Amino acid sequence: MEGGSGFNSVPPSNSFDKSRVLDVKPLRRLKPVFPNGPQTPPFVCASPHGPFPSQFTPFYPFCGLQGSQTSSDNQQNQTPMPMGPNPTPLRAFRSLQAAEFSGAFNGDTEPSTGGDGDGLRMNEDGYIEGQKRTGPNLRGSNSSQKKTRKNQDPGSSRRPAATKMSLPTIVVTVSQSERDDGNREVVNHVLMTFDALRRRLSQIEDAKEQTTGIIKRSDLKASNILMTSGFRTNMKKRIGAVPGVEVGDIFFFRMELCLVGLHAQSMGGIDSLVVKGDLEEEPVAVSIVSSGGYDDDAEDRDVLIYSGQGGNFGKRDKQAADQKLERGNLALERSLRRGNDVRVIRGLKDVVSPSSKVYVYDGLYKIQESWIESKSGCNIFKYKFVRMPGQPDAFAVWKSIQKWKEGFSSRVGLILPDLTSGAESTPVSLVNDIDEEKGPAYFTYFPTLKYSKSFNLAQPSFGCNCHNACQPGDSNCSCVTKNGGKFPYTTNGILVSRKPLIYECGPTCPCFPNCKNRVSQTGLKVHLEVFKTVDKGWGLRSWDPIRCGTFICEYAGEAIDKGKAKQGGEEGENDEYVFDTSRIYGSFKWNYESGLLEGESSNESNEEYKLPSDLVISAKNVGNVARFMNHSCSPNVFWQPVLYEHNSQSFLHIAFFAIRHIPPMTELTFDYGIAGSDEVEGNSALNRKKKCLCGSSNCRGYFA
Repeated sequence: MEGGSGFNSVPPSNSFDKSRVLDVKPLRRLKPVFPNGPQTPPFVCASPHGPFPSQFTPFYPFCGLQGSQTSSDNQQNQTPMPMGPNPTPLRAFRSLQAAEFSGAFNGDTEPSTGGDGDGLRMNEDGYIEGQKRTGPNLRGSNSSQKKTRKNQDPGSSRRPAATKMSLPTIVVTVSQSERDDGNREVVNHVLMTFDALRRRLSQIEDAKEQTTGIIKRSDLKASNILMTSGFRTNMKKRIGAVPGVEVGDIFFFRMELCLVGLHAQSMGGIDSLVVKGDLEEEPVAVSIVSSGGYDDDAEDRDVLIYSGQGGNFGKRDKQAADQKLERGNLALERSLRRGNDVRVIRGLKDVVSPSSKVYVYDGLYKIQESWIESKSGCNIFKYKFVRMPGQPDAFAVWKSIQKWKEGFSSRVGLILPDLTSGAESTPVSLVNDIDEEKGPAYFTYFPTLKYSKSFNLAQPSFGCNCHNACQPGDSNCSCVTKNGGKFPYTTNGILVSRKPLIYECGPTCPCFPNCKNRVSQTGLKVHLEVFKTVDKGWGLRSWDPIRCGTFICEYAGEAIDKGKAKQGGEEGENDEYVFDTSRIYGSFKWNYESGLLEGESSNESNEEYKLPSDLVISAKNVGNVARFMNHSCSPNVFWQPVLYEHNSQSFLHIAFFAIRHIPPMTELTFDYGIAGSDEVEGNSALNRKKKCLCGSSNCRGYFA
């Protein structure tokens, strides 16, 4: 290590055998020395909360907390002193806000701002300062970046009035016990709350005029709000599995890993924990992130060759330097000796947005061996991670899908490569690797909802008159005005919130075909697969990872008369492919809490559906992939009514969106609902209950 008298430092590279691993002692063993010379004032050692000597100004943390125990999370019994508000806890944000801290962590930095934004810093308003790094990414690089923001009065605020955050007003809560040890429900709750807030912030930023030189990062801003409020789980670092996080879970932002306790470093690739050794305390690795920033060998499904952090190699403007056995490298070396489990998160390219990353939790690994390799004249550490047996497949699933897409291997049990016969721009494969059944009963594939000529659902309506791109806040755009002046989707087509009704630009609107207000009309965006389940017939899943709020498909079929369906007519009798908006559906919270953002009205997060009329759809004879989605009492997909105009008539459609992030090859399900009493009366078909096989902890046992 650097500093000290040299007893604990690594000798120059030309004076020792680089293949030999040194036993480096922690720097904290050095005795502190204070400057008590004849020309300097005596060193002051005051109590954390006073009294303070004269001419001594208290500073954080001595001025911030009173009457509470020291805690790395800084969450309980926070009583501010009269001197001012408490600053943001250092542990949560030091790698985001200060250049000197960015080098203290073992970075897994990415040059792209579309993914996790590594290598950039966020100010208190959620904006990014500094420039993107160029050249090879360096884990734990100590190079600081220049701030682009000018000095400001600490009392001033750059935060726009419309997005000023009121941090003390938190409606959603996580108990202290859940902060320490979460479960599956708590983890999902934290992630959904984060993404709901992030989507709303993205919507606000999308509506603003572009600001030159400032990179907007709604994910960092949302995580700042939640972390400062203590809204997170699994805050205690631990070795091994994290409660509530399952192997194969996916994350689209590095801050999501921090919020659920899977990986505490927002930028660092190596997360460590200090444990008591034989003679002294020593760091051990608890998790790593491998996302392509280093020369890692990550092609094997069960073996990962991981490069150490630090050093300068391959950079023209930097002097070549070897990696050192310190920080993350030292923690990995100690984990090799102790044989403890290490969580491995793999960062992969997002097929929908190639500039972004998807982070996959691949389970527990052990470090089997380490060695030193030479690259560009520098020595770097290499660590061989081997996956523990008996865990569910995660990264292996991604590798299989990649081979299917590239044509290197055939899909086992493939019946049809595209059951849509070209009706969809993205093919939908039909697969059965369970039994000998050759496919579902015959039906006509049709990608959207069919209305008969005599079927009038709503009053005559007219679309917008925009001849360019529709813009949020444009009072002359009737479609935007119907949506309250906002686009219901972010720039990348993610639904912001559940609405009573969404108004999209219709086929006859003169705006551009790629208008951001036509998301549900653009067809399938993910590669879906109809597959045979073990006990629920045919089901639907995706080859691609699906981000929370992503449009999946609409419920296509034939709009049928509500009266005939209630009477058990030809359209409704024994029809297992009926979708009815009048049924009773399980409620869940998906939108952001308006109390998280100051100036937001309470009706901004209204999730109650108010349809112009009940809609019944039959997909028995005509339909699309949605007819294969099975029921679940804890679904990962929800339906949203969408209305758009065609030939001066309004037509209602049912669009499906992802409730949360959905890993590849995970079955897509939605809540079928329960028939109301007025619907069941006089209809024996609807009165029959079916046993539910969803297997969730919230299963109600049946659906009708």
